[in-house]
Amino acid sequence: MTGPSSPARTGKRTAVPRTAAFLAAAALTLAGCAEPAATGKDAPGAAASAVPTADVVSGIAKDPAAAALLPDAVRARGTLALASSISSLPGAVYLPDGKTVAGEDIDLADAVGKTLGLRLKREPASFEAILPALGSGRYDVGTGNFGVTDARRKTLDFVTYINDGQGFAVREDSALKKVTALTQLCGLTVATGAGTTFEATLQKERRQCTAAGKKPYDVKTYAEVSALYASLQQGRTDVVMSTVNGLRYAVSRQPGLRFLGAYKRLDVGFALKKGSPLAPAFRAAVNHLIETGDYRKILKKWGTADSALATSRISPPEIR
Repeated sequence: MTGPSSPARTGKRTAVPRTAAFLAAAALTLAGCAEPAATGKDAPGAAASAVPTADVVSGIAKDPAAAALLPDAVRARGTLALASSISSLPGAVYLPDGKTVAGEDIDLADAVGKTLGLRLKREPASFEAILPALGSGRYDVGTGNFGVTDARRKTLDFVTYINDGQGFAVREDSALKKVTALTQLCGLTVATGAGTTFEATLQKERRQCTAAGKKPYDVKTYAEVSALYASLQQGRTDVVMSTVNGLRYAVSRQPGLRFLGAYKRLDVGFALKKGSPLAPAFRAAVNHLIETGDYRKILKKWGTADSALATSRISPPEIR
């Protein structure tokens, strides 16, 4: 993910059977008390389904201009090896069958594949394993809500497709309106993902409260997305720190929560080996999807339209 968004992983390949049950449960719990409509569509007054099901990809046609930018060898074989980090919505998650994956990253990658006339050979992989594997040539491209940072740009290329970053969410009755400094959290209980850089940042910066003569905030960590938001809804924590788009999605699917906006922004992109000849074709494909409106449809489906990019770029500088 953007770095601050996913629990620490072991670096081993993700096994579908071992993670499917947890991730499916997380996806369903993320919907709160919502019940899927019988038709698969949201009826007036009905709660939204646990995972959006609208088909926003199958009708996308190949763009000859973007496809012409592909290396001859790739165009000839017609496939790409894609590593996907399956972690949490809206990025990507296993559905209850334990085999099917859904999410914003899934739809965007599939849309790019159709635009380029390529078939994606998707392989689930752990977040931390993907970037090194790109350098070794094991995969052609990786997705996992990878934030574009200056450190990562030294060894990898990224083709941006959305804006994300760090943010906060609270219950609707919270006095917090927007967090611009961590000292605003002093005296509160903050929930975040276990092993994330969110946790590291929060622990490191607790001293700001002491320096300001205030009671430090308490940090509670959770390994499961469902438990993270349950702690907030049930009043055991006061605020959640997570990814901007993850928070937007969670708030849109659960009653009684409020998104406080971005604390720090990061562009997110498809990860590629440094100097990959695929980068220009991927950028052209994303920009084509933006021009046709298909890009906006995908983001709207996952509740992240406010994080849309005006144009895709290759390895832009980190947002400061």
